[in-house]
Amino acid sequence: MASSTSQPRRLVIVESPTKARTIVGYLGDGYDVEASVGHIRDLPQPSELPADMKKGPYGKFAVDVDNGFAPYYRVDPGKKKKVSELKALLKDADELFLATDEDREGEAIAWHLLEVLKPKIPVKRMVFHEITPEAISRALENTRELDTSLVDAQETRRILDRLYGYEVSPVLWRKVNRGLSAGRVQSVATRLVVERERERMAFVSADYWDLDIDLAVPGKGNSFSARLATYHGTKVASGRDFDDAGKLKGKSDVVVLDEEMATALANTLNTTAKDRLTVSALETKPYSRRPAAPFTTSTLQQEAGRKLRLSSRQAMRVAQSLYENGYITYMRTDSSALSGQAVSAARRQVSELYGPEYVSDKPRMYSGKQKSAQEAHEAIRPAGDSFRTPAQVSGKLSGDEFRLYDLIWKRTVASQMADAKGKTATMRITADLGEDKTAGFTASGTVITFRGFLAAYEEGKDVDRYDTGAGESRLPEVSEGQQLTVDRAEATGHTTAPPPRYTEASLVKTMEELGIGRPSTYAAIISTIQDRGYVRTRGNALVPTWVAFSVVRLLELHFRGLIDYQFTAGMESDLDRIASGEEDRNDWLTAFYFGDRTEDHPGLKPTVDDLGDIDAREINTIEIAEGIDLRVGRYGPYLEVAQDGEDPKRVSVPEDLAPDELTAEKARELIASHGDGDRELGTDPETGHTIVAKSGRFGPYVTEVLPEAEETKGRKKVKPRTGSLFKSMDLATVDLEQALKLLSLPREVGTDAEGTVITAQNGRYGPYLKKGTDSRSLTEEEQIFSITLDEALEIYSQPKQRGRRAAAPPLKELGEDPESKKPVVVKDGRFGPYVTDGDTNATLRKDDSVEGITPARAFELLAEKRAKGPAKKKTTAKKAPAKKTAAKKPAAKKPAAKKSTTAKSTASKTAGSKTTAAKKPAAKSTTARTTAAKKTAAKKATATKSTGKPTTA
Repeated sequence: MASSTSQPRRLVIVESPTKARTIVGYLGDGYDVEASVGHIRDLPQPSELPADMKKGPYGKFAVDVDNGFAPYYRVDPGKKKKVSELKALLKDADELFLATDEDREGEAIAWHLLEVLKPKIPVKRMVFHEITPEAISRALENTRELDTSLVDAQETRRILDRLYGYEVSPVLWRKVNRGLSAGRVQSVATRLVVERERERMAFVSADYWDLDIDLAVPGKGNSFSARLATYHGTKVASGRDFDDAGKLKGKSDVVVLDEEMATALANTLNTTAKDRLTVSALETKPYSRRPAAPFTTSTLQQEAGRKLRLSSRQAMRVAQSLYENGYITYMRTDSSALSGQAVSAARRQVSELYGPEYVSDKPRMYSGKQKSAQEAHEAIRPAGDSFRTPAQVSGKLSGDEFRLYDLIWKRTVASQMADAKGKTATMRITADLGEDKTAGFTASGTVITFRGFLAAYEEGKDVDRYDTGAGESRLPEVSEGQQLTVDRAEATGHTTAPPPRYTEASLVKTMEELGIGRPSTYAAIISTIQDRGYVRTRGNALVPTWVAFSVVRLLELHFRGLIDYQFTAGMESDLDRIASGEEDRNDWLTAFYFGDRTEDHPGLKPTVDDLGDIDAREINTIEIAEGIDLRVGRYGPYLEVAQDGEDPKRVSVPEDLAPDELTAEKARELIASHGDGDRELGTDPETGHTIVAKSGRFGPYVTEVLPEAEETKGRKKVKPRTGSLFKSMDLATVDLEQALKLLSLPREVGTDAEGTVITAQNGRYGPYLKKGTDSRSLTEEEQIFSITLDEALEIYSQPKQRGRRAAAPPLKELGEDPESKKPVVVKDGRFGPYVTDGDTNATLRKDDSVEGITPARAFELLAEKRAKGPAKKKTTAKKAPAKKTAAKKPAAKKPAAKKSTTAKSTASKTAGSKTTAAKKPAAKSTTARTTAAKKTAAKKATATKSTGKPTTA
């Protein structure tokens, strides 16, 4: 019911609590600002569907692929409380403003809110790309209706990802390993990383020599470096002249210097030819360099990686915080354009801080891809019609937030600055070696006469595989014919380098160049391939695991089209056309899933249905050398070595060994260090059995060798005693005494007052004590052998900590929470560090760190946790008996009906067909179901568009 006061009440819904707190300060009286805390509903897992829907058309994907790809959406259990709060606020409101982000996902969140809240008051879509008083005021004056085409594109993407993942991932589970996943973009990103590693594995290095030489003008002191270019008139080979097979490219006429030739040349230049060098040519030309365009999402992630050492996920999290707190514009954008206000602000600031001469002659206008309306229409820049300098925000921001703001400010201001000016000189030098033999050298240098934008900012770059690390020289003033002398000449050897591994920055750059994915998804994609165990980091480099090799190989052999770079990029273009209303989403999904009857697009379903037999062994085997294979097993990679007449030998591969480092020589080294798989330690004096040390699937262990006579007792096979090595032990050095101790476990420590035995033993989660069913963890493995009965009893006298140790002091203090008014600290918990104000606990996310977390970030985590509420406590096991009772007593149908009603009231559905499906018992006849489906289709056609979305906001 609308408010009875004279002033209308307006409810504004945004995504995050931080955004809500910032916006509410810019709105006058009469506005309530509430956060939905992201999406309020999504496609459920098929196992979470209502019982009467699990065997229906939604049972496989929660999407009815046979009826317009209608999705079944369910309000997230953790968001039910939030939805109730929003509905309560809506009752007292006169207008509803949906102020979610202006990209596709933000539009979809707004649509889901409309579908669930079903407002009966006027609804306005409010969009802005920065959170400042001016931007909020302009947004209130320029509201619009919901853009259903944008929603169509986002929902198509969501359904597409569900179909892709749910059809392809099970194939990976069966043929590679459980827990793996496939995805439209993540699989292609993994392929890029794997292909680069394959190039490194196939790479053959080549050796070549040249000179490290310093020259000088006689009598003028300072020397400069030069590069050997020719020898006896023939070009000298450098790294660029060799291919990845270690051979010279093409039939280029080059000379490859060896150590003897280079050393002889250096000796000549240091002695007889020391003063016989002449400047044979000198070329000088003007130098001019333009500034880089303002940041897009992609270039921001690249520069944050290069300059700030932030991962893509960290960069986007920090940028999100800066945006929501009103410091920068929206951080998901394909555009490098600046608004008129931003250009004026940047030029004004350049003039004030650097001087009028540093302002470009005319405003610089940049244009990016802007493929669609999916992203914001402006680059990432400081917020506002006038920019705050880094000095002005230094007291308000800390750590990564300040560093990223500083980077964005510099890039934006530099984009409106004048070109850097100077001159570039290239000098060619000829050395007379005698006997009509010569050596040619080149030296180049740039002199900057006007720094221009370089006074504020210089763009970083990725490492080049042919980069020698030698920069340009500062050249002396010389003229053609000038005599030079050798200060120093030294022969230096080089080995060609393989292609560099991807870093997050270079992978983002490559995906953008190929048109794969969207900037807003890059951070999530890179995080996903790391979380799934496909890629790990070594420094900044992305190193694929052997599991990734198996996954990519399976996809290449059986799903080639799905991981084709052009096909994946084409899907993004198709989604853009859906977003602009140029293509129908149902037609596109039909062609993608069922096929369009062409070889180029056979369809996902026909491809999966026609896979045929897949040889799992072949998929998971990579030949390292003749007779040595790398196998990807359930418990990790291992080498398998064929043996005549015996089972193959298996040798574990160290986790930290990169694929390109597992050469044939390294494999043989691992096999040799493993020996025959058994290292005999001696004989157990009590049993007379031989004790050996082995390497197994679960790590190194010791065991006894049973004589054939003792291997069976009656019909039962006797198992030999085994014991895993402690972490402090090494397979190559463990001795008989240590082995016998391990085989004696569990060790009896003693008995308590009631006569219950206490034992010390090693388990899956580390060393522990056991007394009956009561287990207590020990801190070190060595305690298993050293702990006394008194010490054990003391441990048992303490209350059980449920996996926690005694309360430790806070790791960090962060100040008072603005909402609870209580002090917030960082603590170390069972599942890692977390922030707490004493009442609410919020675990730090993967890209948060104890050292780097800011008060603002901590308050945001706590606010999100409070908004979710104690959702998990609502789900209990008490309902299970009711289900069983209903199943045993056919007549008792009320509980089942009640469950269906509950599901209906709490789960929001996209189309009328879903509601009907939830009401119909599973026992209905085929005719009844067909009739119901026809009625539903008619109802849906009348009430909604083909997408199942309302035609008006």
